[in-house]
Amino acid sequence: MSLKLRLATIWTPDRTLRKMLERVDAATTAALDGILQENGVSPAVKGTKEASAGMSIEEARAAMASGHNARVKALVDAVGRDRAVEIGREALYPVGVMLGRQAKQELSVGESPRELELAARVLYRALGIHFVLETTGDGNMIMNVDRCALSHHYSEEACLVLSAADEGVVAGLNTKLSMRFEQRMTGGSKACVACIREAGK
Repeated sequence: MSLKLRLATIWTPDRTLRKMLERVDAATTAALDGILQENGVSPAVKGTKEASAGMSIEEARAAMASGHNARVKALVDAVGRDRAVEIGREALYPVGVMLGRQAKQELSVGESPRELELAARVLYRALGIHFVLETTGDGNMIMNVDRCALSHHYSEEACLVLSAADEGVVAGLNTKLSMRFEQRMTGGSKACVACIREAGK
């Protein structure tokens, strides 16, 4: 395990967490704006990076989620719920892969599941997300998210779309693994539950 990753799991400066959050915000918001533009929609929503200047990290997360919600709602209004979720997820997944690859390089993340877990903890810390990871008898892993700051702000549709970015991050961190959410708090579950398994299975 790299020293960078080990140190980051022990302590991550606030400025680093904010930088991670701003990177996620910029990439995901740009992807949503691109989809809206392709579908002839121009929502009256400004970017959140400038608006979050001077905010606490908790306020910045809420501002990001509010921007995501407004954009996804505009997309749903334009093309319908099912189509909005479909094209939204298609656009956000590669954004997540890109973010995962960046984090893999910056933190020098190796190929072991343990390093994937630690890297995910660092990234999720910036988003206000806490999870417990369990290994199942068949070699898969189950991620139980028991606390998510974004779930208090997201609509169900926004969570369905943006969770594709989370799934992409895992693929970016470790090309041998894939993740898929099966339950979400915004859908009425007590926790968000995702299965991590070997890619292609």
